[in-house]
Formats: sequence, structure tokens, C-alpha cells
Amino acid sequence: MICYDREFPESARILMLKGAEIILTPNACGLEINRLTQFRTRAYENMVGVVMANYPAPMNNGHSVAYDGIAFDEKENSRDTLIIEAGEHEGIFMAEFDIDALRKYRNHETWGNSFRKPSRYDLLVSKEVKPPFVRESARR
Repeated sequence: MICYDREFPESARILMLKGAEIILTPNACGLEINRLTQFRTRAYENMVGVVMANYPAPMNNGHSVAYDGIAFDEKENSRDTLIIEAGEHEGIFMAEFDIDALRKYRNHETWGNSFRKPSRYDLLVSKEVKPPFVRESARR
């Protein structure tokens, strides 16, 4: 999924529904707390690993990240899904995913595809855009 795709939950959801376990995302914009939180959420809500590689400073501000998508440990304690967050400088950063742990987690948690309700998605698939979200430049 490319950098603009990660701005919308549907992109990661479709990849998860097609069987993705880890999603790789090249990125070309500044990463700050809101965009990083948004990306972490894509991992959480779909129970997938996500990796985002970003340009270093000064072009952007670096902060490439990887999240494993496993929000709770075996005792149901909340855990940080962050595997790695790079700094602002250029480099090679390795993120190790425990794919067996992710698969085990996906077998019992409720997110992902377990309890979705597609029959209630009429508004989500509607092409109608209402104010204040109308944009003349939007391409659909």
C-alpha cells in the first residue's frame, strides 16, 4: 500500500481480507504523532504487521516504523505493538516479526474479519459526498 493509501482504513482492510499478514508501505511525507498513530491503528484494527519506510530528513523527517499488530499478550495485557521506530537519519533498520505469534493471535481476537457487519455498510460504499467534505479536486 502506498503512502496516500495508508490515510484510509479501506486500503489496509482490503489487503487483510485478501490474506495479507504484513503490509509494506513506502512513504513520502512528514511523519508526526497523528500519522504514526493512524498507521499503528491499521495494524491494530486488521491484526496485521505494518511497515512504513519514509525519506530521512531534510526531505521529510524519517521516523520509519514497524508495528506487529498484536495488541494483547497471552494474559490479555495490553502491549505496545511498536517493533522499531527509526530516527531522522538515513539508515537500514531491521524489524523482526513473529509470524507464528501473529497467526495465533489472529485465531482468537475479535478484530480483523471475525465480526465485521458488511450488511450495514451502505453508507460506507455510497458515492455521495456531503458538505463539509465536498472537494472539487476529488477523483473517484
